[in-house]
Amino acid sequence: MNKKQKKDKITCNGIDRVLFTEEMRKDYTILFPTMLPRHFKIISKVFNHYGYNTVLLEDGTHGDEKAVIDAGLRSVHNDACYPALLVIGQFIHALESGKYDTHKVALMMSQTGGGCRASNYIALIRKALKKAGFEYVPVISLNFSGLEKNPGFKITLPMAHRAIYAVLYGDLLMTLVNQTKPYETVKGSSEKLADEWTDRLVQEMTNSRIKYSAVKKNYDLIVKDFANIERTSEKKVKVGIVGEIFVKFSPLGNNNLEEFLISENAEPVMAGLMDFVMYCAYNPIKDAELYGKGKKTAWIYKIVCKFAAKKQNDMFDAIRRSGIFNTPASFDSTVHAANDYISNGVKMGEGWLLTAEMLELIEEGVNNIVCAQPFGCLPNHIVGKGMMKPIKETHPNVNIVAIDYDPGATKINQENRIKLMLANANEALMAELDNA
Repeated sequence: MNKKQKKDKITCNGIDRVLFTEEMRKDYTILFPTMLPRHFKIISKVFNHYGYNTVLLEDGTHGDEKAVIDAGLRSVHNDACYPALLVIGQFIHALESGKYDTHKVALMMSQTGGGCRASNYIALIRKALKKAGFEYVPVISLNFSGLEKNPGFKITLPMAHRAIYAVLYGDLLMTLVNQTKPYETVKGSSEKLADEWTDRLVQEMTNSRIKYSAVKKNYDLIVKDFANIERTSEKKVKVGIVGEIFVKFSPLGNNNLEEFLISENAEPVMAGLMDFVMYCAYNPIKDAELYGKGKKTAWIYKIVCKFAAKKQNDMFDAIRRSGIFNTPASFDSTVHAANDYISNGVKMGEGWLLTAEMLELIEEGVNNIVCAQPFGCLPNHIVGKGMMKPIKETHPNVNIVAIDYDPGATKINQENRIKLMLANANEALMAELDNA
């Protein structure tokens, strides 16, 4: 470590950390882990538009999953949750790959500040870096609550504004792909169209100005393009996916769950990333209501929630106008969906949102649900697995299966449990069609 790096190293709560400085911003590459590849590709380009050089890691997504898992197992205590192991495994695997100058690279990780172990990922990453001999690599906390600050990285209002549109575009593409891909007559046409639109949106999102009228026009054009894909008219079992945010969304974390469901003649159904973003913004509002603290912060988050909900509803309106695709539930209704089951004050991990998403799926007629959870994830076991019994008591026809994901869980056992659920679901669908 040179003198300059020593100068930019501070100790926070007993942990040494290297600051990401303004000088580093000029020539450092920022790596961040994948979760939703299409969403994050657009977000990465938004960051680049504002002067950062970010790279979305794809380690573990091209048949090298074992190398990433092994890197994580070497670097993280086995008490850490599976998402932490995978994220840190991606970072260490990338740094050891020789693709990057490790003295010109930084790592970025989102941090919510909640009670979940995800808030400790930053410390776990730094510990892993030190163990692997990369303690000089800066780690940037991507957060909106002032947990950590770096002089070389700042989230500005225009940057956050574009990032919101990136999330909405990603949610729209994900929703339409999941409703089209299981029925397409030309295999691969849905993914191809989604990739084409992703590239187009990346170009538009890095223009000097974003007009909301153009964003809404894009919604309609995207929906129209997907509506024009030739599809079969067969009925298929719909399977909702809920769970801890990483294993719910990440193909690396859930062993390509969406692809597996489609290969088993089912249609996957998921709420978008924007719901989780608004969940995080809603929780301080509820805290102020329950505890009378942080009222000024709550007022700011009310504005954020109102803005995001309006934008989400505009996107949903485009889906609704098509008359072809099913429109997901808006966050406005999700907030109240679980009122009879769990308090909105329960906010560890995915908290009340996970329970609400299950109930929203059931309301939409999706009676088969996979709850994806890291083994040992206490919040997920309470608000997910723990809520299955009361939900089934009020909805006896619902079929919910909890699937644990961790390094010791075999893919075949996970898939066999899902296949058993699908067998029951297909029997119920056949009986429904016979009685129609």
